[in-house]
Amino acid sequence: MRAEVLSIGTEIMFGEITDTNASFIAGQLPQYGIDLLYVSQTGDNPERMKELFTRAWGRSDYIFVTGGLGPTEDDITREIIGEMLGETLSVDPEQERLLRARMEGSGRRMPERNIKQAMLIPSARALPNPRGTAPGWWVERDRKVIVVMPGPPAEMTRMWEHEVAPELERRADSILVSRTLKTTGLGESAVDEMLSPLLKGTNPSIGIYHRADGVHARIAAKAKTRAEAQRLIEPVEAQARAILGHSIWGVDDESLPAAIGHMLRAQGLTIALMESATGGAIASAITDIDGSSDYFKGSLVTYATEAKIANGVPAEIPEKYGVISRETAEAMAAAARIRLNASLGLGITGIAGGSEVEGQPPGTMHIALTDGEHVEYSLTRYYQGREAAKRRAVLNALTLVRTYLMARAAEGG
Repeated sequence: MRAEVLSIGTEIMFGEITDTNASFIAGQLPQYGIDLLYVSQTGDNPERMKELFTRAWGRSDYIFVTGGLGPTEDDITREIIGEMLGETLSVDPEQERLLRARMEGSGRRMPERNIKQAMLIPSARALPNPRGTAPGWWVERDRKVIVVMPGPPAEMTRMWEHEVAPELERRADSILVSRTLKTTGLGESAVDEMLSPLLKGTNPSIGIYHRADGVHARIAAKAKTRAEAQRLIEPVEAQARAILGHSIWGVDDESLPAAIGHMLRAQGLTIALMESATGGAIASAITDIDGSSDYFKGSLVTYATEAKIANGVPAEIPEKYGVISRETAEAMAAAARIRLNASLGLGITGIAGGSEVEGQPPGTMHIALTDGEHVEYSLTRYYQGREAAKRRAVLNALTLVRTYLMARAAEGG
């Protein structure tokens, strides 16, 4: 089945927002045996939209559309589809009832302009949208399908998962299922070499990919049903796990902070931070996880040297060894642990900017972790701009914590 994605919105064309919807849909389609052949973007312009939709209708079996479902005058996705198919829009009484109830339930009077969001054409059925006021459309005619979803990603992804994906799976001739093993501490070529005995298979197949959070090994299998595909994956996954061992830190959509959170909770530990170069980014990553208050005590963001000293770093340490040093990172870790009464303290100091400091190059990061008795240390030098340096520092800091926790678990801690 041939498909294309159409992203609607002038804000996309102006670069005001990033079109994450298209990449999300692209990542979902292969599992249903749907080949994505085209991705297009256009602003809220009637002529250009009509041209885009007409071309897509002529060459694709599935058209996935995001955007243009709002209540304003320039939200015209419904109108363009109706015009292209020669069908008349009319207010659906049930959709109007739901729309009014939703808005009145939140204490708002519904502007009459919003009534357009309750409109359908004969070939369309509404897709529920509990996160917004605009229902989606499932349009089916002449053995072709147009799926229309809201532009806001939170609304679009929820609609996809609960309304669109189940329908696509029901219609699929075969299902492609994947299992991704996420590793750290190994390079892409190392993982490829280690898994080479498994790479010759075609169903399941294994792909090796370098990602920001490490190297991923994706095992994919195709079968008539999801359950059959999962059964094909299981023995290959077991072999891959035996080979990769403790380098695997998570699977599928699991994040490194989530994996660390599981281990901290399981081992009954808490952690506190003192961050300099990362400016609170490590704390942000850890607290992105629900329930992180179970194990995260807090972070002291001490950019200035005097702030480090005021929070427990002995003044003689940065004076003797420099602010950008292993010794200062270790002192920061110890101070964070004590000041915030945590099991573990993590300290990081370095250079996020593009200039040399204390004779050290941009991207230098000293990271230390202490439990009060032992200290783990990591030094990294990576610079492709300020944001990239901070992202890499966060990854390396979390990896250091994970390595410590894995070793502690292996020792029965």
